[in-house]
Amino acid sequence: MPSSFRRPPRFAAGCAVAAFAAALSGPAWADPAPAYDALVARLAETPLITEAGALLDAAEARVRQARVRPNPLLGLEAENAFGSGPFDGYSNAETTLSLSTDLELWGRRGARVNVARAEADTASRRAVLVAADAAGRLALYYAEAEAADRRFRLASEALTLTLADTRASLALVEEGREPLLRGIQGQTEAAAARARLDEAQAERDAAFARLTGFAMLVRPVTSIEQSLLDRAPALAVSDTRPAPAVLVAEAEREAADRRITVERIRARPDVNASVGVRRFEAEDATAITFGLSVPLPLFDRNRGNVEAAQADFRAADARLQGARQEAEADRVAARARLASAASRVSATDSGVESAEEAYRLSRIGAEAGRISQLELRSSRAALIAAQNAALDSRLARVRAEIDLARLDGRAPFGAVQ
Repeated sequence: MPSSFRRPPRFAAGCAVAAFAAALSGPAWADPAPAYDALVARLAETPLITEAGALLDAAEARVRQARVRPNPLLGLEAENAFGSGPFDGYSNAETTLSLSTDLELWGRRGARVNVARAEADTASRRAVLVAADAAGRLALYYAEAEAADRRFRLASEALTLTLADTRASLALVEEGREPLLRGIQGQTEAAAARARLDEAQAERDAAFARLTGFAMLVRPVTSIEQSLLDRAPALAVSDTRPAPAVLVAEAEREAADRRITVERIRARPDVNASVGVRRFEAEDATAITFGLSVPLPLFDRNRGNVEAAQADFRAADARLQGARQEAEADRVAARARLASAASRVSATDSGVESAEEAYRLSRIGAEAGRISQLELRSSRAALIAAQNAALDSRLARVRAEIDLARLDGRAPFGAVQ
């Protein structure tokens, strides 16, 4: 075979080796992410938890405000002054200083406080839900970052194996034991492996950036030292308490029920009482005044607001029923997915061991000339697929644990919140 047809594949393999070395070269330092449990303990610093805490503080402040009685009204009124005839000037004037206030009859204040308390309870339960969601997102970003880092390493390993097989294939081509097509195929596979490595590197950088941003870390994360993918969650029966979403729906239903009472009370007359002192300038005398004022419910009886509150209650009750059904179904599904994922992890780990042994024997056979290059490529592809399947099974196990932990109102993997 002419040498001019043999050099390009060998030159391409050399370029591939150089490109692989350049791809792996990078900063000598690496800033590892803090442990997952440590990040969970710092979730209070994240904007999600901060916002939920602020909303809870606002709701509790509204409870305190609801307990406050309305301010009395101080009035000063002058009559029969600065007119004409006997009312010229101020000598015959009548001056009244009065103090009036809303009596808040019919349980107005108590109903108002009950609504504020129900809304504060809703905010409190929603804060628990937000905390569980935040812990779940943190676990997901942490696991995805670790998975992306492992995929990058697998892609690097796959490129190393591909280049090694390509070099072996080129050696056989040099010896005339394999056609030139095998060298060209090896070059194509090496290029595809380099492309997958570049894609894996981009995914890894993006996953590290998401973890850094959500965890509010000062320095960008560049590596994962403490694994979450290898951390097996407990398969015991999860908590039987209602899911946080159900608790929120229950609190919202209770608040809607109490608003109906408030609107019904508003339909009753708002009674105001007043007491004062009147000064009679002409007689140089004073007298006490007192009175009650009650609006006549001729037109506005608050029926629209009562009906609206009742409709809101029916909607809240429907949401509660839906939340209960959905939570129960999701909990059963999450338990099933978690058990299935745990079994899948064990199976894929066994598959990786078998694929590694098969590839090792294929390499030995190919070097001895007993196995063709096509069989070697097939065993290498099977090994790469098995390694990625094992990684996917671990990520699926983490996601199933995240779903179950969110329904239980806890941090995934039992981390302390």
